[in-house]
Amino acid sequence: MAKILIPKESIESLIKLDEKGLDKLALFGTPVENITNSEVELEISANRPDLLSTQGLIRSLSLYLGKNIKKYSIKKSATSRIIVDKSVKSSRPYTRCAIIKDLKLNDTLMKQIVLLQEKLHNSIGKNRKQLAIGIYPLEKIKFPITYTAKAPKEISFQPLGSNKQMNALQIIEKHPSGKEYGHLLSKESKYPIFIDANKSILSMPPIINSEQTGRVTTSTKELFVECSGNNPYLLEKTINIIVTALADMGGTIHETIIEDEKKESSPKLEWEKMKFDPDYLEKITGINLKESEIQKCLEKMGHIYKNKSVLVAPWRTDILHQIDIVEDIMIAHGYDKIIPILPKISTIAQEDELEKFKETLIELLIGQSASQIMTPHLITAEEAKKMKVSHTISVESSKSEFTILRPNLLIPMLRTLAHNTDTEYPQKIFELGKVFTRDDSEECGIREDEFLCFALTPGNVTEAKQLAEYTIRMLNLQSSLKERKEEGFIDGRTATLLVNEQEIGHIGEMHPNTLNDWRLKMPLSIVTININSLFNLIYPK
Repeated sequence: MAKILIPKESIESLIKLDEKGLDKLALFGTPVENITNSEVELEISANRPDLLSTQGLIRSLSLYLGKNIKKYSIKKSATSRIIVDKSVKSSRPYTRCAIIKDLKLNDTLMKQIVLLQEKLHNSIGKNRKQLAIGIYPLEKIKFPITYTAKAPKEISFQPLGSNKQMNALQIIEKHPSGKEYGHLLSKESKYPIFIDANKSILSMPPIINSEQTGRVTTSTKELFVECSGNNPYLLEKTINIIVTALADMGGTIHETIIEDEKKESSPKLEWEKMKFDPDYLEKITGINLKESEIQKCLEKMGHIYKNKSVLVAPWRTDILHQIDIVEDIMIAHGYDKIIPILPKISTIAQEDELEKFKETLIELLIGQSASQIMTPHLITAEEAKKMKVSHTISVESSKSEFTILRPNLLIPMLRTLAHNTDTEYPQKIFELGKVFTRDDSEECGIREDEFLCFALTPGNVTEAKQLAEYTIRMLNLQSSLKERKEEGFIDGRTATLLVNEQEIGHIGEMHPNTLNDWRLKMPLSIVTININSLFNLIYPK
């Protein structure tokens, strides 16, 4: 959740802040936290970064209250070129940009721009790890702009808020923003920068803008806006959120041309088409609405509905599946209008035995001072290639670089450890979750199995063996080991884990080459157990 402050007069131009109005705001999903003489503090859910500005909130609230859908136009430009150099591909490989003209900024609007940038950094940007945003006065920039990467000692400029020139390493060590966000570049040999045709550095994302080319004031009338990061889909959505907010401040949107592996314009502000089955709404909610009612509800949430298709607004990041459309319909319809009905069946509930068994394992591992993690079911193609996964299962229309169903828990475990190399050691973490393999005997051609993966770093095979034997013994079973070879592990330090002569998993010590591939600093031992196999030994069918 995030909290934003909206001018009170902006809210009151749409809705009275009485008891009925406050209930309406809560049902919309933006409950009021506090009201002062001049401002209203609202709570915004994490899945709605488009509501993190006064302009975005007022636009969506206006629609919710019955106003017409607003569309935005983009003015063409053939000269505003952004050249993406190959050198950034190993760090923060993508950028999306835009130009805003005809602005009339004042102190209030300046504050709103800064707060929107900050909120987007902290939410959708994952504290600048996923993406970073730069906003610059256009009059101080000469196109084309190049997005490139250079060695830290080759980068020198006056960072925003400083009175002297610094190189990149000095910025990381001495500048407040460098101290706070420098860890995001700690593994990189080259740092990304934006540089214009005059060879002036605009910024070093995700750290800081330049004082000469990156300071926006109330006299600024034209802006250059860029987002850089790892996920082009999120970059496009983020730039859309920013430019539409700036357009609602009175600006006009102008395109830039991104010259990357292919040439494309940015921003696009394209409405995304999704199929929607009205019967799915009744299946999920039990509520039967006419298509005309569905259309009205979706228009209140900023969508366009026609012929069982939904056009999703270009600033919405949260609509990934039909279930998200159902949620918007229910918000517009009103949760307070739902009448609960008791089902005409009688059942006796009891906890699933497998879930009880998993809880037992979790308690055992937490008792060993381990921390549980939960990771997404998807991995990237790069991760699959790194671990030499030969038969992958890809998903259609992924909204991110995570496109492959995970074949094991080891890959997300290594990813988690790689993202936390600056965390105190030793690190003991584990995950219980599903893995996916091809199986023609299954109806869908995919088999799901429950696995446990435990990681200890620094750790060796002896410690992995002790943990595995302890876990099995506490379940009143006896285990044994059989030497094996495993890709990515050290030969002679890897073994199959057996219970009653049946294979249930394996233990091992990761090979130094694998550690280097994931940029891990410490020796690492792993225990992997097939939960389904172990459960069936204890509770045979």
